[in-house]
Amino acid sequence: MFLNLAEVATALNLKTTTLPQTDLTQVTFDSRQVLPGALFVPLVAQRDGHDFVTAAFKQGAQATLWQADHPLPPSADDRYLVVPDTLEALQKLSAYYLQKIQPQVVAITGSNGKTTTKDMTAAILAQKYRVVKTQANFNNEIGVPITILAMQADTQILVVEMGMDHAGQLTQLSALAHPDVAVITMIGEAHIEFFGTRAKIADAKMEIVKFLKSQGVLIFNGDEPLLQDRAAALKQKTLTFGRQSTNTLFAKQIQAQKDSSLFTTNIWPQQQFTLPLIGDYNVDNALAALLVGQHYGVAPAAMQQALAHFKPTKNRTQWLTAANGAQLLSDVYNANPTAMVDVISNFSRVPTTGRRILVLGDMLELGPQTAKWHAQLASVIDPHKIAAVYLYGDLMAALQAALVSKLPVYYFPTAQQEQLIAQLQQDVLPSDLVLLKASNGLHLERVVQALMDS
Repeated sequence: MFLNLAEVATALNLKTTTLPQTDLTQVTFDSRQVLPGALFVPLVAQRDGHDFVTAAFKQGAQATLWQADHPLPPSADDRYLVVPDTLEALQKLSAYYLQKIQPQVVAITGSNGKTTTKDMTAAILAQKYRVVKTQANFNNEIGVPITILAMQADTQILVVEMGMDHAGQLTQLSALAHPDVAVITMIGEAHIEFFGTRAKIADAKMEIVKFLKSQGVLIFNGDEPLLQDRAAALKQKTLTFGRQSTNTLFAKQIQAQKDSSLFTTNIWPQQQFTLPLIGDYNVDNALAALLVGQHYGVAPAAMQQALAHFKPTKNRTQWLTAANGAQLLSDVYNANPTAMVDVISNFSRVPTTGRRILVLGDMLELGPQTAKWHAQLASVIDPHKIAAVYLYGDLMAALQAALVSKLPVYYFPTAQQEQLIAQLQQDVLPSDLVLLKASNGLHLERVVQALMDS
């Protein structure tokens, strides 16, 4: 990074003259990740970061922030920078640093696909620019400032993912990043427990444009009427992507293969794009990334190369191999009804000489319609294409009842993950294809790992 300790004091309006102009190596809130020369930010959460300040200094931290309502330890010296609130200080520091580096900012949100779209977008832009992107899913009021502060001095474009689970959150994140380009991948049912309707989710997603620069661009899924209606009032330029020919960019000739997707587009009809992912929903994500790339003048051939070789974040429709040779499609990071339907539908079309097996876990935060959303998944599970279904989690009982007469179904409540693993290890054959998908709270990644290790 390109920041020194004296600048931190200036950015945070600290009245001290004793701090050296020594360059910082990083800003982090995780004492386990501290590098020599870091600024440690102890956040107050379930575990109070102030309890780890000593450990951070032992790791080589140069200084730490310190929240004023916590008594300073007797050993405190000028390395302890006292601020009213450490989270607010982190955000304020990131705003200073963003202004110092002045990259173009591409902000990406959506109910599904934002992480994959972020990865695709960063890969495309890296063909021409020096790019920094959100790591993993650091997409909240902590992750966004940490992403900003991870930039090097020569960063030209920052690609930042923005998540939300309540109204007002994206307004705050938009205020932190002041995007030049905002992207909304789609509107689904994620967090509908807290919003009540998809329309309210759309309202919350549109908060990303609250601090979109006046000459900025909104890129959104034009197949979604809820977004079309809300974008119509926007003064900034808008571009759309999707399947319909009314969009700025739409896909043509989509071909699905076991571990890749091929497609062409209306703008570059002679250019065939290849994704190392299955799913026509990932084609939509790629269209959004292509529009960002076009906006920044990346050549079509370079974008084609970037999409063919980009590395998706772990556990997003990732093919893995079980210990016995079975092919596992791991998509266990998150789940909601739209995402479930998409991945089941696409998995059901993957060619195989063996069986296709589903391992599905609970979809969380769906509110009063939870049982209905789970049961409705039965409509996309075709017994002619799916040989067996393994259901995991208390909420999946609703889907078990809807499926039991259609095909073999094995049900395991939340407390029986070990039994689920044992059953799969016994039943799955080397020639099988197995899809595993659930909300992150179900920890199906443990099942994936067990199948790979056994």
